[in-house]
Amino acid sequence: MSDPTPARILLVDDDVELAGMLRDYLVRDGFEVLAVPDGESGVAEALSGRFALVVLDVMMPGIGGIEALRRIRAASTVPVLMLTARGDDLDRIVGLELGADDYVPKPCLPRELAARLRAILRRSQQAAEPAAQAPLVVGPLKLMPAQRRVEWDGAPVELTSTEFNLLEVLARNAGRPVSKADLSAQALGRPLARFDRNIDVHLSSIRHKLGQLPDGRSCIQTVYRQGYQLIRE
Repeated sequence: MSDPTPARILLVDDDVELAGMLRDYLVRDGFEVLAVPDGESGVAEALSGRFALVVLDVMMPGIGGIEALRRIRAASTVPVLMLTARGDDLDRIVGLELGADDYVPKPCLPRELAARLRAILRRSQQAAEPAAQAPLVVGPLKLMPAQRRVEWDGAPVELTSTEFNLLEVLARNAGRPVSKADLSAQALGRPLARFDRNIDVHLSSIRHKLGQLPDGRSCIQTVYRQGYQLIRE
């Protein structure tokens, strides 16, 4: 069944045939989709504020997907899913480090792409329960789910949608380790894939953006064989 208000998706890919196929499938699946064939147009549309999510191909002539992502992230936190060549781990890691929320290797199944999009959109929407919107305070960290805002020692911290989701899960479980499988399920909305480094790269980015504790440690610690833990002072 289609959503009452279709989410607007921007698809940026120079492969016109593939983009047309993906667009047609996503429209049938309840999305509203605009496809553009180049990175420059993609950046302009992504920064227009008209889209709930951007699907961005890495390999494009002119402004490639990585540069387009860099320009988008310089001015916007709109969720971005990257389409990467299968097996190209470098592009995936660079994309995640620059703020991509997820990636799907090409050639991709339209059904998988739609599922990934719904997972990102579901997690980026505000929680309906009032209790879930109450601010979370852990030491110098203050996380405000209702506004999807984060502060460290009173200063704002700019996080991507997926980074916010991950930090929220850790904050709600502060003082306890959370497994990568649980982080993937709760923050990314999908099971953890084998050899998937998404969680590690996103958390590395979060660590860099947050400040240090008084003793110089990061507030996010790796717990051997158990996952990650947000330290409760």
